[in-house]
Amino acid sequence: MNKNNYAGIPDKYARIDEAQVVLIPVPYDGTSSWQKGADKGPEAFLEASANMELFDIETRTEVYRRGIYLAPPVTENSSPEKMVEAVHKTTKNYIKQDKFVTVFGGEHSVSIGTIRAFNEAFEDLTVVQIDAHADLRPEYEGSSCNHACAVHEASKIANLVQVGIRSMDVSELDHMDENQVYFAHNLYEDWMDDAIGQMTPNVFITIDLDAFDPSIMPSTGTPEPGGLFYYETLEFLKMMFKKKNVVGFDIVELCPNDVDKSSDFLAAKLYYKMLSYKFKYLNHTPEDDDE
Repeated sequence: MNKNNYAGIPDKYARIDEAQVVLIPVPYDGTSSWQKGADKGPEAFLEASANMELFDIETRTEVYRRGIYLAPPVTENSSPEKMVEAVHKTTKNYIKQDKFVTVFGGEHSVSIGTIRAFNEAFEDLTVVQIDAHADLRPEYEGSSCNHACAVHEASKIANLVQVGIRSMDVSELDHMDENQVYFAHNLYEDWMDDAIGQMTPNVFITIDLDAFDPSIMPSTGTPEPGGLFYYETLEFLKMMFKKKNVVGFDIVELCPNDVDKSSDFLAAKLYYKMLSYKFKYLNHTPEDDDE
């Protein structure tokens, strides 16, 4: 096991020239408004990943064999705006190298740069936000690059579908298309097919870990009651990877604590599961569902 590689994978699967996947850590926590610590999220995620079994039972694959390059972290923190610029530049650089690019934050403001890069690289993009919070404010605490503004730009430049929302300010209604919002209190209904139908062929997924119920994901900056559970979320993710071209994703807002490591491990398993779905269904067609 090489501790300098993602999940300790062998060097031959971790080299940039061979890897199909790039993982960019962004240890940033400059705009969190309640609990601090999301800058420690990437480190905790990587530590948990190094203690994870690498055979995915459901897909019967070892996706690390596709190659996963752990990029140098984006450490720009002089201002939210400069951080977003650095994330945008770094993400776009790896997209141009024809890699499947993934990002692990940090708090949700990092996604502004990530989404901007993917929207420039892929036509007719849908951003699927899985989150407890709407994050649609044009500006918060003097900056448009705040965690509370994480998908405001996405709502203007891309097709935005929001899932799991259960906390927002009334002003955000002005920027929200409620026909494409799947509020947490309505998720007991049959909603997944409808949500998939709102998406264009190319999809980018941004997951704020506070989307999950705090009973399974307590270690996040702003835990909200009434959240998603693990297997229903995986079901939705699997549908997206099967039916759409998921071009990349990010995961944000892991705020680790020293007592309970279960949240770190959930984040690690979620990331690896998403990669497993991506490459399991890479050449999937609708006819495959009939087999």
